[in-house]
Amino acid sequence: MKHLSLVLPVLLPIIGGAAILFSPYRHKQRVNQWLTEGLVILNSLLVLWLVATHLGDSMVLFRLFGELKLEFRIDGMGRIFAGLVAILWPLATLYAFEYMEHETKTHTFFAYYVMTYGITVGIAFAGNLVTLYLFYELMTLVTFPLVMFTMTKEAIRASRKYLYYSLGGAAFAFFSLVFIMTYGGSTEFVLGGVVNREAAQGHADILLAMYVFAFFGFGVKAAIFPFHGWLPSASVAPTPVTALLHAVAVVKSGAFAIIRLTYYSYGAGFLKGTWAQWVVMGAAMVTIVYGSTMAVKEIHFKRRLAYSTISNLSYILLGATMMSPLGMVAALSHLVFHAFMKICGFFCAGAVMHRTGKEYVYELDGLGYKMPVTFACFTIASLSLIGIPPFAGFISKWNIAQSAVDCGAPMAYAAVGVLLYSALMTAVYMLTVVVRAYFPKTLTVDGNDDGHGLAGASGTSGGTDGTSRADAAGRTGASGTGHGGASVSDPGWKMKLPLIVFASAIILLGLCSRPLVHYFELLAGGMIK
Repeated sequence: MKHLSLVLPVLLPIIGGAAILFSPYRHKQRVNQWLTEGLVILNSLLVLWLVATHLGDSMVLFRLFGELKLEFRIDGMGRIFAGLVAILWPLATLYAFEYMEHETKTHTFFAYYVMTYGITVGIAFAGNLVTLYLFYELMTLVTFPLVMFTMTKEAIRASRKYLYYSLGGAAFAFFSLVFIMTYGGSTEFVLGGVVNREAAQGHADILLAMYVFAFFGFGVKAAIFPFHGWLPSASVAPTPVTALLHAVAVVKSGAFAIIRLTYYSYGAGFLKGTWAQWVVMGAAMVTIVYGSTMAVKEIHFKRRLAYSTISNLSYILLGATMMSPLGMVAALSHLVFHAFMKICGFFCAGAVMHRTGKEYVYELDGLGYKMPVTFACFTIASLSLIGIPPFAGFISKWNIAQSAVDCGAPMAYAAVGVLLYSALMTAVYMLTVVVRAYFPKTLTVDGNDDGHGLAGASGTSGGTDGTSRADAAGRTGASGTGHGGASVSDPGWKMKLPLIVFASAIILLGLCSRPLVHYFELLAGGMIK
Protein backbone atom coordinates (compact mmCIF):
# COMPACT_ATOMS: atom_id res chain seq x y z
CA MET A 1 0.00 0.00 0.00
CA LYS A 2 3.04 2.20 -0.29
CA HIS A 3 1.87 3.84 -3.49
CA LEU A 4 -1.85 4.05 -2.75
CA SER A 5 -1.94 7.40 -4.57
CA LEU A 6 -1.72 5.50 -7.88
CA VAL A 7 -5.26 4.23 -7.48
CA LEU A 8 -6.79 7.54 -6.34
CA PRO A 9 -7.34 9.00 -9.85
CA VAL A 10 -9.14 5.76 -10.75
CA LEU A 11 -11.37 5.51 -7.69
CA LEU A 12 -12.07 9.23 -7.15
CA PRO A 13 -14.09 9.73 -10.39
CA ILE A 14 -15.88 6.38 -9.98
CA ILE A 15 -16.94 7.17 -6.41
CA GLY A 16 -17.64 10.81 -7.31
CA GLY A 17 -19.79 9.78 -10.27
CA ALA A 18 -21.81 7.43 -8.07
CA ALA A 19 -22.25 10.27 -5.57
CA ILE A 20 -23.61 12.55 -8.31
CA LEU A 21 -26.01 9.80 -9.39
CA PHE A 22 -27.52 9.43 -5.92
CA SER A 23 -26.93 12.92 -4.52
CA PRO A 24 -29.93 14.70 -2.92
CA TYR A 25 -28.90 17.73 -5.03
CA ARG A 26 -28.90 15.74 -8.27
CA HIS A 27 -31.76 17.77 -9.76
CA LYS A 28 -30.01 21.10 -9.18
CA GLN A 29 -28.27 21.46 -12.52
CA ARG A 30 -25.89 24.30 -11.70
CA VAL A 31 -24.71 22.65 -8.47
CA ASN A 32 -24.11 19.38 -10.28
CA GLN A 33 -22.20 21.11 -13.05
CA TRP A 34 -19.68 22.82 -10.87
CA LEU A 35 -19.26 19.84 -8.58
CA THR A 36 -18.56 17.77 -11.68
CA GLU A 37 -16.07 20.25 -13.09
CA GLY A 38 -14.34 20.60 -9.71
CA LEU A 39 -14.04 16.82 -9.42
CA VAL A 40 -12.69 16.49 -12.98
CA ILE A 41 -10.13 19.30 -12.55
CA LEU A 42 -8.97 17.87 -9.22
CA ASN A 43 -8.55 14.44 -10.77
CA SER A 44 -6.66 15.85 -13.76
CA LEU A 45 -4.25 17.70 -11.49
CA LEU A 46 -3.70 14.48 -9.55
CA VAL A 47 -3.05 12.50 -12.75
CA LEU A 48 -0.61 15.10 -14.09
CA TRP A 49 1.24 15.18 -10.76
CA LEU A 50 1.52 11.40 -10.72
CA VAL A 51 2.79 11.04 -14.29
CA ALA A 52 5.32 13.82 -13.68
CA THR A 53 6.71 12.54 -10.36
CA HIS A 54 5.92 8.84 -9.98
CA LEU A 55 7.31 7.21 -13.12
CA GLY A 56 8.08 3.55 -12.40
CA ASP A 57 5.93 3.31 -9.26
CA SER A 58 3.52 0.41 -8.96
CA MET A 59 1.09 -1.10 -6.52
CA VAL A 60 -0.99 -4.27 -6.27
CA LEU A 61 -4.48 -3.36 -5.11
CA PHE A 62 -5.41 -7.01 -4.50
CA ARG A 63 -4.75 -10.48 -5.85
CA LEU A 64 -7.55 -12.28 -7.61
CA PHE A 65 -5.99 -15.76 -7.28
CA GLY A 66 -2.59 -17.23 -8.03
CA GLU A 67 -0.58 -14.88 -10.22
CA LEU A 68 -3.64 -12.92 -11.31
CA LYS A 69 -3.62 -9.52 -9.65
CA LEU A 70 -5.10 -6.08 -10.01
CA GLU A 71 -1.99 -3.97 -10.43
CA PHE A 72 -1.43 -0.32 -11.28
CA ARG A 73 1.82 1.07 -12.61
CA ILE A 74 2.99 4.34 -14.12
CA ASP A 75 5.31 3.51 -16.99
CA GLY A 76 6.29 5.40 -20.13
CA MET A 77 3.27 4.21 -22.10
CA GLY A 78 0.75 4.79 -19.35
CA ARG A 79 1.85 8.33 -18.68
CA ILE A 80 1.24 9.26 -22.36
CA PHE A 81 -2.36 8.07 -22.37
CA ALA A 82 -3.12 9.27 -18.84
CA GLY A 83 -1.64 12.70 -19.51
CA LEU A 84 -3.66 13.03 -22.72
CA VAL A 85 -6.89 12.14 -20.94
CA ALA A 86 -6.12 14.50 -18.05
CA ILE A 87 -5.66 17.43 -20.46
CA LEU A 88 -8.74 16.79 -22.61
CA TRP A 89 -11.34 15.79 -20.02
CA PRO A 90 -11.82 19.09 -18.11
CA LEU A 91 -12.37 20.99 -21.36
CA ALA A 92 -14.72 18.32 -22.68
CA THR A 93 -16.73 18.54 -19.45
CA LEU A 94 -16.94 22.33 -19.70
CA TYR A 95 -18.23 21.98 -23.26
CA ALA A 96 -20.87 19.50 -22.09
CA PHE A 97 -22.34 21.98 -19.58
CA GLU A 98 -23.61 24.34 -22.25
CA TYR A 99 -24.40 21.60 -24.72
CA MET A 100 -26.64 19.70 -22.27
CA GLU A 101 -28.39 22.72 -20.76
CA HIS A 102 -31.72 21.89 -22.43
CA GLU A 103 -31.65 18.21 -21.48
CA THR A 104 -33.35 16.57 -18.51
CA LYS A 105 -31.69 14.14 -16.08
CA THR A 106 -28.29 15.68 -16.70
CA HIS A 107 -27.11 14.33 -13.35
CA THR A 108 -27.26 10.83 -14.86
CA PHE A 109 -25.27 12.00 -17.86
CA PHE A 110 -22.54 13.66 -15.80
CA ALA A 111 -22.39 10.78 -13.33
CA TYR A 112 -21.46 8.29 -16.04
CA TYR A 113 -19.33 10.91 -17.80
CA VAL A 114 -17.17 11.24 -14.69
CA MET A 115 -17.07 7.49 -14.08
CA THR A 116 -15.78 7.00 -17.62
CA TYR A 117 -12.88 9.28 -16.73
CA GLY A 118 -11.85 7.00 -13.87
CA ILE A 119 -12.13 3.86 -15.99
CA THR A 120 -10.00 5.42 -18.74
CA VAL A 121 -7.29 6.32 -16.24
CA GLY A 122 -7.50 2.73 -14.99
CA ILE A 123 -6.71 1.50 -18.52
CA ALA A 124 -3.80 3.94 -18.76
CA PHE A 125 -2.33 2.90 -15.39
CA ALA A 126 -2.99 -0.84 -15.83
CA GLY A 127 0.14 -2.68 -14.74
CA ASN A 128 -0.68 -5.96 -16.46
CA LEU A 129 -2.95 -7.51 -19.06
CA VAL A 130 -5.46 -8.72 -16.45
CA THR A 131 -6.01 -5.20 -15.12
CA LEU A 132 -6.24 -3.81 -18.64
CA TYR A 133 -8.82 -6.42 -19.58
CA LEU A 134 -10.98 -5.77 -16.50
CA PHE A 135 -11.08 -2.03 -17.09
CA TYR A 136 -11.67 -2.59 -20.80
CA GLU A 137 -14.84 -4.46 -19.82
CA LEU A 138 -15.82 -1.79 -17.29
CA MET A 139 -15.46 0.82 -20.04
CA THR A 140 -18.30 -0.87 -21.91
CA LEU A 141 -20.55 -0.84 -18.84
CA VAL A 142 -20.13 2.87 -17.99
CA THR A 143 -20.34 4.16 -21.59
CA PHE A 144 -23.36 2.06 -22.52
CA PRO A 145 -25.79 4.38 -20.60
CA LEU A 146 -24.21 7.40 -22.30
CA VAL A 147 -24.85 6.03 -25.78
CA MET A 148 -28.44 5.24 -24.74
CA PHE A 149 -28.93 8.57 -22.93
CA THR A 150 -31.61 10.13 -25.18
CA MET A 151 -33.72 6.92 -25.00
CA THR A 152 -34.93 7.30 -28.58
CA LYS A 153 -35.53 4.16 -30.61
CA GLU A 154 -32.30 4.82 -32.55
CA ALA A 155 -30.31 5.41 -29.34
CA ILE A 156 -31.51 2.14 -27.82
CA ARG A 157 -30.67 0.27 -31.02
CA ALA A 158 -27.22 1.89 -31.17
CA SER A 159 -26.47 1.10 -27.51
CA ARG A 160 -27.39 -2.55 -27.99
CA LYS A 161 -25.15 -2.79 -31.04
CA TYR A 162 -22.32 -1.17 -29.07
CA LEU A 163 -22.84 -3.60 -26.19
CA TYR A 164 -22.93 -6.71 -28.38
CA TYR A 165 -19.86 -5.72 -30.37
CA SER A 166 -17.88 -4.80 -27.23
CA LEU A 167 -18.74 -7.97 -25.31
CA GLY A 168 -17.92 -10.09 -28.35
CA GLY A 169 -14.58 -8.34 -28.72
CA ALA A 170 -13.80 -8.86 -25.04
CA ALA A 171 -14.42 -12.60 -25.45
CA PHE A 172 -11.85 -12.71 -28.26
CA ALA A 173 -9.33 -10.87 -26.10
CA PHE A 174 -9.93 -13.25 -23.20
CA PHE A 175 -8.61 -16.22 -25.17
CA SER A 176 -5.36 -14.38 -25.77
CA LEU A 177 -5.07 -13.59 -22.07
CA VAL A 178 -5.24 -17.31 -21.25
CA PHE A 179 -2.54 -18.20 -23.76
CA ILE A 180 -0.25 -15.39 -22.59
CA MET A 181 -0.52 -16.84 -19.09
CA THR A 182 0.26 -20.33 -20.41
CA TYR A 183 3.22 -19.55 -22.66
CA GLY A 184 4.47 -16.34 -21.12
CA GLY A 185 4.12 -17.19 -17.48
CA SER A 186 3.23 -13.60 -16.75
CA THR A 187 0.69 -10.98 -17.66
CA GLU A 188 3.07 -8.11 -16.81
CA PHE A 189 3.80 -5.45 -19.42
CA VAL A 190 7.42 -5.71 -20.52
CA LEU A 191 8.76 -3.97 -23.61
CA GLY A 192 9.75 -6.80 -25.93
CA GLY A 193 7.03 -9.14 -24.67
CA VAL A 194 6.79 -11.96 -22.16
CA VAL A 195 6.27 -14.93 -24.49
CA ASN A 196 8.77 -17.68 -23.72
CA ARG A 197 9.94 -18.84 -27.14
CA GLU A 198 11.28 -22.13 -25.83
CA ALA A 199 8.00 -22.96 -24.15
CA ALA A 200 6.11 -21.85 -27.26
CA GLN A 201 8.02 -24.13 -29.64
CA GLY A 202 5.53 -26.24 -31.55
CA HIS A 203 2.71 -23.91 -30.51
CA ALA A 204 3.76 -20.78 -32.39
CA ASP A 205 0.83 -20.85 -34.82
CA ILE A 206 -1.64 -21.16 -31.95
CA LEU A 207 -0.07 -18.17 -30.22
CA LEU A 208 -0.13 -16.17 -33.44
CA ALA A 209 -3.79 -17.07 -33.94
CA MET A 210 -4.52 -15.90 -30.40
CA TYR A 211 -2.74 -12.61 -31.14
CA VAL A 212 -4.96 -12.11 -34.18
CA PHE A 213 -8.01 -12.91 -32.05
CA ALA A 214 -6.94 -10.36 -29.43
CA PHE A 215 -6.13 -7.78 -32.11
CA PHE A 216 -9.68 -7.95 -33.44
CA GLY A 217 -11.07 -8.25 -29.90
CA PHE A 218 -9.48 -5.05 -28.64
CA GLY A 219 -9.87 -3.67 -32.15
CA VAL A 220 -13.65 -3.67 -31.78
CA LYS A 221 -13.38 -0.52 -29.70
CA ALA A 222 -10.87 0.85 -32.24
CA ALA A 223 -13.55 0.25 -34.91
CA ILE A 224 -11.46 -2.16 -37.01
CA PHE A 225 -13.26 -3.49 -40.10
CA PRO A 226 -15.55 -5.51 -40.09
CA PHE A 227 -16.31 -4.80 -36.41
CA HIS A 228 -16.81 -1.06 -36.93
CA GLY A 229 -20.58 -0.93 -37.30
CA TRP A 230 -21.28 0.30 -33.78
CA LEU A 231 -19.33 3.55 -34.19
CA PRO A 232 -21.42 5.36 -36.85
CA SER A 233 -24.57 4.17 -35.10
CA ALA A 234 -23.34 5.65 -31.81
CA SER A 235 -23.46 9.12 -33.40
CA VAL A 236 -27.02 9.21 -32.12
CA ALA A 237 -25.58 10.08 -28.69
CA PRO A 238 -25.08 13.72 -27.63
CA THR A 239 -21.91 15.23 -29.08
CA PRO A 240 -19.96 15.30 -25.76
CA VAL A 241 -20.42 11.51 -25.72
CA THR A 242 -19.51 10.95 -29.36
CA ALA A 243 -16.40 13.08 -28.85
CA LEU A 244 -15.39 10.78 -25.99
CA LEU A 245 -16.13 7.72 -28.13
CA HIS A 246 -14.13 9.02 -31.09
CA ALA A 247 -11.27 10.99 -29.58
CA VAL A 248 -10.45 10.23 -25.97
CA ALA A 249 -11.82 7.26 -24.13
CA VAL A 250 -13.30 4.34 -26.05
CA VAL A 251 -11.55 4.13 -29.43
CA LYS A 252 -8.25 5.26 -27.96
CA SER A 253 -8.53 2.60 -25.25
CA GLY A 254 -8.84 -0.01 -28.00
CA ALA A 255 -5.81 1.36 -29.87
CA PHE A 256 -3.83 1.68 -26.63
CA ALA A 257 -4.64 -1.94 -25.72
CA ILE A 258 -3.41 -3.15 -29.12
CA ILE A 259 -0.10 -1.29 -28.71
CA ARG A 260 0.26 -2.85 -25.26
CA LEU A 261 -0.57 -6.30 -26.62
CA THR A 262 1.83 -6.02 -29.57
CA TYR A 263 4.90 -4.53 -27.93
CA TYR A 264 4.51 -5.39 -24.24
CA SER A 265 2.83 -8.83 -24.18
CA TYR A 266 3.65 -10.77 -27.33
CA GLY A 267 6.61 -8.65 -28.39
CA ALA A 268 7.42 -7.29 -31.84
CA GLY A 269 10.33 -9.74 -32.15
CA PHE A 270 7.99 -12.71 -31.87
CA LEU A 271 5.40 -11.30 -34.30
CA LYS A 272 7.49 -9.58 -36.98
CA GLY A 273 7.56 -11.36 -40.33
CA THR A 274 4.86 -13.87 -39.40
CA TRP A 275 1.55 -14.47 -41.13
CA ALA A 276 -0.16 -12.83 -38.17
CA GLN A 277 1.61 -9.55 -38.91
CA TRP A 278 0.37 -9.54 -42.50
CA VAL A 279 -3.20 -10.35 -41.40
CA VAL A 280 -3.44 -7.49 -38.91
CA MET A 281 -1.58 -5.05 -41.15
CA GLY A 282 -3.94 -5.93 -44.00
CA ALA A 283 -6.96 -5.41 -41.72
CA ALA A 284 -5.68 -1.95 -40.77
CA MET A 285 -5.16 -1.00 -44.43
CA VAL A 286 -8.61 -2.24 -45.46
CA THR A 287 -10.16 -0.23 -42.63
CA ILE A 288 -8.33 2.94 -43.69
CA VAL A 289 -9.60 2.62 -47.26
CA TYR A 290 -13.13 1.66 -46.19
CA GLY A 291 -13.51 4.46 -43.64
CA SER A 292 -12.20 7.12 -46.02
CA THR A 293 -14.45 5.97 -48.85
CA MET A 294 -17.59 5.82 -46.70
CA ALA A 295 -16.88 9.26 -45.23
CA VAL A 296 -16.94 10.77 -48.73
CA LYS A 297 -20.36 9.19 -49.37
CA GLU A 298 -21.88 10.14 -46.00
CA ILE A 299 -23.91 13.38 -45.94
CA HIS A 300 -24.78 13.46 -42.23
CA PHE A 301 -22.24 15.71 -40.51
CA LYS A 302 -21.52 13.64 -37.41
CA ARG A 303 -21.64 10.30 -39.19
CA ARG A 304 -19.16 11.62 -41.75
CA LEU A 305 -16.79 12.36 -38.89
CA ALA A 306 -17.53 8.89 -37.48
CA TYR A 307 -16.31 7.22 -40.68
CA SER A 308 -13.31 9.53 -40.57
CA THR A 309 -12.54 8.15 -37.12
CA ILE A 310 -12.78 4.58 -38.41
CA SER A 311 -10.15 5.44 -41.02
CA ASN A 312 -7.86 7.46 -38.77
CA LEU A 313 -7.89 5.00 -35.86
CA SER A 314 -6.44 2.40 -38.20
CA TYR A 315 -3.55 4.77 -38.89
CA ILE A 316 -2.56 4.03 -35.29
CA LEU A 317 -3.06 0.29 -35.81
CA LEU A 318 -1.09 0.39 -39.06
CA GLY A 319 1.85 1.99 -37.27
CA ALA A 320 1.58 -0.55 -34.45
CA THR A 321 1.54 -3.51 -36.85
CA MET A 322 4.86 -2.47 -38.42
CA MET A 323 6.36 -4.29 -35.41
CA SER A 324 9.32 -1.91 -35.16
CA PRO A 325 10.47 0.88 -32.83
CA LEU A 326 9.67 3.42 -35.55
CA GLY A 327 6.22 1.86 -35.96
CA MET A 328 5.60 2.26 -32.24
CA VAL A 329 6.67 5.91 -32.45
CA ALA A 330 4.28 6.42 -35.38
CA ALA A 331 1.39 4.77 -33.54
CA LEU A 332 1.90 6.84 -30.40
CA SER A 333 2.26 10.05 -32.42
CA HIS A 334 -1.09 9.58 -34.12
CA LEU A 335 -2.76 8.38 -30.91
CA VAL A 336 -1.97 11.73 -29.28
CA PHE A 337 -2.33 14.10 -32.24
CA HIS A 338 -5.51 12.53 -33.58
CA ALA A 339 -7.20 13.04 -30.20
CA PHE A 340 -6.91 16.83 -30.50
CA MET A 341 -7.92 16.86 -34.17
CA LYS A 342 -10.98 14.70 -33.79
CA ILE A 343 -12.33 16.18 -30.54
CA CYS A 344 -12.01 19.62 -32.13
CA GLY A 345 -13.87 18.45 -35.25
CA PHE A 346 -16.68 16.79 -33.31
CA PHE A 347 -17.10 19.72 -30.96
CA CYS A 348 -17.38 22.06 -33.95
CA ALA A 349 -20.04 19.81 -35.48
CA GLY A 350 -21.84 19.74 -32.13
CA ALA A 351 -21.73 23.55 -31.91
CA VAL A 352 -23.36 23.81 -35.34
CA MET A 353 -26.10 21.34 -34.44
CA HIS A 354 -26.63 22.94 -31.06
CA ARG A 355 -26.98 26.47 -32.43
CA THR A 356 -28.80 25.79 -35.72
CA GLY A 357 -30.27 22.29 -35.67
CA LYS A 358 -28.59 21.62 -39.00
CA GLU A 359 -27.32 18.07 -39.32
CA TYR A 360 -26.38 17.55 -42.96
CA VAL A 361 -23.41 18.78 -44.94
CA TYR A 362 -25.63 20.35 -47.60
CA GLU A 363 -27.25 22.56 -44.93
CA LEU A 364 -24.01 24.29 -43.90
CA ASP A 365 -23.86 26.87 -46.71
CA GLY A 366 -22.67 30.25 -45.44
CA LEU A 367 -22.37 29.26 -41.78
CA GLY A 368 -18.67 30.11 -41.78
CA TYR A 369 -19.61 33.80 -41.66
CA LYS A 370 -22.29 33.36 -38.99
CA MET A 371 -20.12 31.13 -36.77
CA PRO A 372 -16.58 32.38 -37.51
CA VAL A 373 -14.81 30.91 -34.47
CA THR A 374 -16.45 27.51 -34.86
CA PHE A 375 -15.57 27.13 -38.52
CA ALA A 376 -12.09 28.59 -38.13
CA CYS A 377 -11.39 25.86 -35.59
CA PHE A 378 -13.01 23.26 -37.84
CA THR A 379 -10.83 24.38 -40.75
CA ILE A 380 -7.68 23.94 -38.66
CA ALA A 381 -8.81 20.46 -37.58
CA SER A 382 -9.63 19.58 -41.20
CA LEU A 383 -6.26 20.69 -42.58
CA SER A 384 -4.52 18.75 -39.85
CA LEU A 385 -6.52 15.58 -40.53
CA ILE A 386 -5.56 15.83 -44.19
CA GLY A 387 -1.91 15.97 -43.15
CA ILE A 388 -0.98 19.44 -44.32
CA PRO A 389 2.07 21.02 -42.63
CA PRO A 390 2.65 22.65 -40.23
CA PHE A 391 -0.29 21.10 -38.37
CA ALA A 392 0.00 18.14 -36.00
CA GLY A 393 -1.57 15.65 -38.40
CA PHE A 394 1.32 16.04 -40.84
CA ILE A 395 3.82 14.93 -38.19
CA SER A 396 1.99 11.75 -37.20
CA LYS A 397 1.14 10.73 -40.78
CA TRP A 398 4.72 11.37 -41.88
CA ASN A 399 5.93 9.09 -39.08
CA ILE A 400 3.52 6.36 -40.20
CA ALA A 401 4.66 6.60 -43.82
CA GLN A 402 8.31 6.58 -42.72
CA SER A 403 7.77 3.48 -40.59
CA ALA A 404 6.11 1.74 -43.57
CA VAL A 405 9.10 2.45 -45.82
CA ASP A 406 11.49 1.43 -43.05
CA CYS A 407 9.63 -1.88 -42.64
CA GLY A 408 10.76 -2.90 -46.13
CA ALA A 409 8.05 -5.51 -46.76
CA PRO A 410 5.98 -5.34 -49.99
CA MET A 411 2.76 -4.98 -47.99
CA ALA A 412 4.29 -2.10 -46.02
CA TYR A 413 5.10 -0.34 -49.29
CA ALA A 414 1.48 -0.80 -50.30
CA ALA A 415 0.57 0.97 -47.05
CA VAL A 416 2.15 4.17 -48.42
CA GLY A 417 -0.33 4.05 -51.30
CA VAL A 418 -3.15 3.50 -48.83
CA LEU A 419 -2.04 6.56 -46.86
CA LEU A 420 -1.99 8.69 -50.01
CA TYR A 421 -5.47 7.51 -51.01
CA SER A 422 -6.79 8.23 -47.54
CA ALA A 423 -5.23 11.72 -47.54
CA LEU A 424 -6.97 12.47 -50.85
CA MET A 425 -10.33 11.21 -49.58
CA THR A 426 -9.89 13.13 -46.32
CA ALA A 427 -9.34 16.31 -48.31
CA VAL A 428 -12.57 15.65 -50.21
CA TYR A 429 -14.86 14.94 -47.24
CA MET A 430 -13.40 17.56 -44.88
CA LEU A 431 -12.87 20.42 -47.32
CA THR A 432 -16.37 19.92 -48.71
CA VAL A 433 -17.66 21.15 -45.36
CA VAL A 434 -15.19 24.05 -45.26
CA VAL A 435 -15.96 25.17 -48.82
CA ARG A 436 -19.71 25.07 -48.20
CA ALA A 437 -19.30 27.09 -45.03
CA TYR A 438 -17.28 29.86 -46.65
CA PHE A 439 -18.32 29.73 -50.31
CA PRO A 440 -22.05 28.96 -50.47
CA LYS A 441 -23.57 28.39 -53.89
CA THR A 442 -26.69 30.56 -53.58
CA LEU A 443 -27.93 32.66 -50.70
CA THR A 444 -31.01 34.81 -50.27
CA VAL A 445 -30.75 38.46 -49.34
CA ASP A 446 -30.88 37.75 -45.60
CA GLY A 447 -28.16 35.10 -45.85
CA ASN A 448 -30.38 32.10 -45.23
CA ASP A 449 -30.44 28.89 -47.24
CA ASP A 450 -32.24 29.22 -50.56
CA GLY A 451 -34.22 26.08 -49.94
CA HIS A 452 -31.57 23.51 -50.71
CA GLY A 453 -31.94 20.62 -48.33
CA LEU A 454 -34.77 22.15 -46.28
CA ALA A 455 -36.21 18.74 -45.67
CA GLY A 456 -33.37 17.98 -43.31
CA ALA A 457 -33.70 21.28 -41.44
CA SER A 458 -37.43 21.68 -41.20
CA GLY A 459 -37.93 20.37 -37.76
CA THR A 460 -37.27 16.69 -37.93
CA SER A 461 -36.99 15.38 -34.43
CA GLY A 462 -33.79 14.18 -32.92
CA GLY A 463 -33.32 10.49 -33.38
CA THR A 464 -34.95 9.92 -36.78
CA ASP A 465 -31.70 10.60 -38.55
CA GLY A 466 -29.15 9.61 -35.95
CA THR A 467 -29.23 12.82 -33.94
CA SER A 468 -29.91 13.23 -30.22
CA ARG A 469 -32.44 15.56 -28.64
CA ALA A 470 -29.55 17.69 -27.48
CA ASP A 471 -28.36 18.03 -31.07
CA ALA A 472 -31.82 19.04 -32.20
CA ALA A 473 -32.43 21.48 -29.34
CA GLY A 474 -33.62 24.92 -30.37
CA ARG A 475 -34.38 23.91 -33.94
CA THR A 476 -36.57 26.44 -35.76
CA GLY A 477 -36.47 25.07 -39.29
CA ALA A 478 -34.56 26.75 -42.06
CA SER A 479 -34.98 30.27 -40.85
CA GLY A 480 -31.36 30.65 -39.88
CA THR A 481 -32.14 31.09 -36.22
CA GLY A 482 -30.96 29.16 -33.22
CA HIS A 483 -32.16 28.96 -29.64
CA GLY A 484 -35.03 31.13 -28.76
CA GLY A 485 -35.16 32.79 -32.19
CA ALA A 486 -31.82 34.55 -31.76
CA SER A 487 -29.57 34.99 -34.79
CA VAL A 488 -27.19 32.16 -35.51
CA SER A 489 -23.80 32.79 -33.97
CA ASP A 490 -20.96 31.01 -32.26
CA PRO A 491 -21.88 29.18 -29.05
CA GLY A 492 -21.26 30.56 -25.57
CA TRP A 493 -17.87 30.64 -23.90
CA LYS A 494 -18.24 27.19 -22.30
CA MET A 495 -18.36 25.61 -25.76
CA LYS A 496 -16.17 28.13 -27.55
CA LEU A 497 -13.18 28.01 -25.17
CA PRO A 498 -12.49 24.28 -25.69
CA LEU A 499 -12.65 24.77 -29.47
CA ILE A 500 -10.06 27.54 -29.34
CA VAL A 501 -7.78 25.56 -27.02
CA PHE A 502 -7.94 22.41 -29.16
CA ALA A 503 -7.35 24.30 -32.41
CA SER A 504 -4.40 26.13 -30.83
CA ALA A 505 -2.99 22.81 -29.59
CA ILE A 506 -3.17 21.38 -33.12
CA ILE A 507 -1.01 24.24 -34.38
CA LEU A 508 1.36 24.17 -31.40
CA LEU A 509 1.88 20.40 -31.61
CA GLY A 510 2.64 20.73 -35.30
CA LEU A 511 5.23 23.44 -34.76
CA CYS A 512 6.79 22.05 -31.57
CA SER A 513 6.36 18.31 -31.88
CA ARG A 514 10.04 17.35 -31.66
CA PRO A 515 10.29 16.99 -27.84
CA LEU A 516 7.20 14.78 -27.74
CA VAL A 517 8.32 12.62 -30.68
CA HIS A 518 11.75 12.32 -29.06
CA TYR A 519 10.05 11.01 -25.92
CA PHE A 520 8.26 8.40 -28.04
CA GLU A 521 11.62 7.40 -29.58
CA LEU A 522 13.19 6.95 -26.14
CA LEU A 523 10.20 4.89 -25.05
CA ALA A 524 10.31 2.67 -28.14
CA GLY A 525 14.04 2.21 -27.69
CA GLY A 526 13.63 1.01 -24.12
CA MET A 527 15.30 4.08 -22.63
CA ILE A 528 12.17 4.94 -20.64
CA LYS A 529 10.59 2.11 -18.66
